[in-house]
Amino acid sequence: MTKRISALIGQEAYIMQKKAEAAGFCYVNDIVLSILELLKYNDRVLYVDIDVHHGDGVEEAFYCTDRVMTVSFHKFGDFFPGTGDITAIGSKGGKFYSLNVPLRSGIDDQCYVNLFKTIMGELVPKYRPSKIVMQCGADSLAWDRLGPLNLTLKGHGECVKFMKSFGIPMLVLGGGGYTIKNVSRCWTYETGLLLGKELDNAIPANDYYEYYSPHYQLHITPKNEPNMNTPEYLEILKVRCLEHIKQMDQAPSVPYN
Repeated sequence: MTKRISALIGQEAYIMQKKAEAAGFCYVNDIVLSILELLKYNDRVLYVDIDVHHGDGVEEAFYCTDRVMTVSFHKFGDFFPGTGDITAIGSKGGKFYSLNVPLRSGIDDQCYVNLFKTIMGELVPKYRPSKIVMQCGADSLAWDRLGPLNLTLKGHGECVKFMKSFGIPMLVLGGGGYTIKNVSRCWTYETGLLLGKELDNAIPANDYYEYYSPHYQLHITPKNEPNMNTPEYLEILKVRCLEHIKQMDQAPSVPYN
């Protein structure tokens, strides 16, 4: 029996750098390099991205192979990098092995987590990855300086917890995040989830204690703003993503020379 290992790297992971150019604050795409290393020893790798931006660099790197399945939940529309439409599904040998979930502004914990669990709950047993790489960008949280989504740590962390529940070895990475005090909150909380440790909501005294004023608490509250993801839109997303998953082969095999 293989022991499940979860590893969290508490720094920004670079998802947008391309083969021939830098992009989106990213110069070296360390996620692509990590996945390439994993492919030396594993048949299939699942990449899951909950950063507010589309994970275009990782998707592009593996767009034509079924050995890596890329899944990105992101803000779509008039928003950087402008890619990640639901119609981008992969090409050639990788057709149906890129899945994009384009979201509108203001999505809350309940809508996001329900959509995430529905989609990933179907995808993981179908694809049967040997390893999971998860990018946990904190710019999908409420109050981020660049991101227009409305998640709390509990909603964001519930996605991490759900992926951990499959018992598949994981590499868990940081990502974007532009309200720094909430980035540290997020990755501290999710490190606790991965280690099975429940953290107290009261932040202990430390050298940066005043950054967390006035409440000095781990958890954040959502913004009071409208959720532009209507029930009708979310239902369309869900149905199209599930139809996409049905088109995939069951656990695609790896050719051996």
